[in-house]
Amino acid sequence: MNERLHLLPGAKLPPWVELLEQNAFEHPWGAPAHHEHLFGYPPHAYVRWSTLPAVGEAELLRLAVSLEARRQGLARRLLEESESYLRSEGIHTLHLEVRNSNLAARGLYEALGWNLQRTRKAYYPDGEDALIYRKQLQM
Repeated sequence: MNERLHLLPGAKLPPWVELLEQNAFEHPWGAPAHHEHLFGYPPHAYVRWSTLPAVGEAELLRLAVSLEARRQGLARRLLEESESYLRSEGIHTLHLEVRNSNLAARGLYEALGWNLQRTRKAYYPDGEDALIYRKQLQM
């Protein structure tokens, strides 16, 4: 689990990412768009970012870890490494949305310096609220 993958914008998703996407999310997505980066540890974990370099911002779109690889620090490593890359590319402000009920993810984000900004009421199709977090990267 030490080989890190970085897919550049527009790259085709490897089959392991597609499978993990299907298993982790109710509504899987396709290949990264022209403004997205995907970092991963095949075949166990990945993180997707949407970047807006012109304004120095990025949004965390997806973070998934396979059931058998959870609680091993992969999500933390992916976030730290991808944030380092984003910082090197001039990104200074990060955003994300997370389900209010996802206590494990919220705990990780807060431990890594993310700050709760506000709540989006009934954001998800099932009516659950989304919490909006922000993080400033030190340049």
